[in-house]
Amino acid sequence: MATGILQIIYSAADLIVVGRFSGSTSLAAVGSTVSLVNLFMNLFMGLSAGTNVAVATLLGAQDKHSISKTVHTAILFSFLCGIIVAITGFFVSLPLLHLMKSPDDVINLSALYLKIFFLGTPGNLVFNFGAAILRAQGDTKRPFLILSTTGLINVILNLILVIFFKMDVAGVAIATIVSQYISAICILVILCNLKNDCRLKLSELHIHLPQLAKIISIGLPAGLQSTMFSISNVLIQSTVNSFGSIAMAGYSASLNIDGVLWVSANSISQTCMTFSSQNYGAKKIDNIKKVYNLCLAYTSIFTLFLSAIALIFKQQILSLFTKDTLVMERAVERTWWLVSLYFICGTMDVAGNQLRAIGKSFTAMILTLIGTCVLRVFWILVIFPFHPTLPNVYISYPLSWIATFIVLHICVCITHKKIFQNKKSAL
Repeated sequence: MATGILQIIYSAADLIVVGRFSGSTSLAAVGSTVSLVNLFMNLFMGLSAGTNVAVATLLGAQDKHSISKTVHTAILFSFLCGIIVAITGFFVSLPLLHLMKSPDDVINLSALYLKIFFLGTPGNLVFNFGAAILRAQGDTKRPFLILSTTGLINVILNLILVIFFKMDVAGVAIATIVSQYISAICILVILCNLKNDCRLKLSELHIHLPQLAKIISIGLPAGLQSTMFSISNVLIQSTVNSFGSIAMAGYSASLNIDGVLWVSANSISQTCMTFSSQNYGAKKIDNIKKVYNLCLAYTSIFTLFLSAIALIFKQQILSLFTKDTLVMERAVERTWWLVSLYFICGTMDVAGNQLRAIGKSFTAMILTLIGTCVLRVFWILVIFPFHPTLPNVYISYPLSWIATFIVLHICVCITHKKIFQNKKSAL
């Protein structure tokens, strides 16, 4: 959780620096790229989750030979994927921004930021796949320490490049990719010096097809789900863009508040996935339901607590990003609509990751896509035109969370019942 919050804080540093030292246009330019970045990155972040589940399950089963093959496959695969995303993202950034109806006063700055950002993708993916391997072993401290250090480097470079060298959005993009490559190097050094079966040997990097198939079978549905999320969010971002750069800037500033809530909830859902995978691999079936119920409770408690703090201190938090009164009004409006019900999003993620941990990744994907993406797209295309206001855009989020959690939770309960019945039959 601390690692995720750090990532959000350091990402927010980009927006804070450009918002306060370059103006609301630069703030809107950087913030408007979030949906497109996620569109490209989420597929591969889902695959890193597949690496987590694959390694954790093998650790539970104590399959030492397959663990090593999975680790080496995952790291090489992440680097190759990073190269592909970097090249593709660099060349399609501007056309996609045109499709998203980015206003003329921000589109060139947004394109510049995206092109530089995508050049850092190989480092980003190597770090996240490497961190997934460490977390599968229960090691969350060292990824946290790496991001603590590289995030501080990112902030310092932001200030130097924007304030002293006047590089505007290019400065924060360069600072971001420098910190990403340092993170990747650090995670590789740690993996190469492990004393267990997850140790990485660069000379043995190889794509082992059975292990790659396992990673993809678990991670691809999660990645496709996240990609479809991003597509629906791109549609929502495009709708917000139609209200002008002030609405875009307010939307961008508010994103960082629910970003902290999301990573907090997501960290618990990732923990649910790791613990459930290990117990599933070790055939300790009784523990799986306990893990699920605990994580539902934890994510609700933590998210409600953080939501309350965010709503109480919303003015102070948002003032970090902008001094513009109109931008602040738009940011506060979005914060109220989304933050108060964010705990439902957290429980939805826990339910989805519980299904992935026990081999139901495709089921989780289908149910989540129907409950969230389809509903959001339907809302924007059919309901929104009857009342075209920003609140009518934002309400699509909590409605989709509620519908998806209900369906996923029912599926989890049914799956738990089948697993326990199979265990009794085996006995």
